Amino acid sequence: MKLILAIVSSDDGAIVSSELTKAGFSVTKLATTGGFLMSGNTTFIIGTDDEKVDTVIDIVGTYSKKRKQMVPSSASYGVGMCTSFPVEVTVGGATIFVLDVEKFAKL
Repeated sequence: MKLILAIVSSDDGAIVSSELTKAGFSVTKLATTGGFLMSGNTTFIIGTDDEKVDTVIDIVGTYSKKRKQMVPSSASYGVGMCTSFPVEVTVGGATIFVLDVEKFAKL
């Protein structure tokens, strides 16, 4: 038995949740924040058999897309002088952790 923690962008959270549920996985969804931009994320907690781990990873990977986004940045040119300019960064995608489960009980 494995426990999968999948962290995806909030933009992709609804479709990932829908597709995991459609594939028969029980999913717990948490709203989280983090990353470079401190943007909204969705963390999924999924318990599954060892042989289904790759299926979960495939679903999450298929529906969690990286995208480019412009964010404000600033540069300082001395005391009291700074300017703001947009910088293109890559956001989205997924971070996945797969953990062994020693014991599972559904009460």
